[in-house]
Amino acid sequence: MRWIKGLLLAIILLVVLLVGILFAVNNQQTVALNLIWTELPPVSLSVWLLATLTFGVVLGMLAMLGVYVRLKTRLARSERHNRHQQKELDRLRTQEFKELV
Repeated sequence: MRWIKGLLLAIILLVVLLVGILFAVNNQQTVALNLIWTELPPVSLSVWLLATLTFGVVLGMLAMLGVYVRLKTRLARSERHNRHQQKELDRLRTQEFKELV
């Protein structure tokens, strides 16, 4: 099962690599990106598109960082509460057992 998963992952990575190469080869036109306050140097269209994709992914990860930290904090708090409840339950069970004897 593990080797099937590795093989499937390798095939997917190979397909993504081939699509990326085809994308870069088919988009060789140089484009100067004109922002409102500056003009960036002319680079191939594929470079600009991949750069904006990378920027968007990083920006999305940064935007989700607050949610991730909040959820990890809530999980840690819940695990502490769960451990406390488990200790209390164990204490009550042993106390009940001692009262019966």
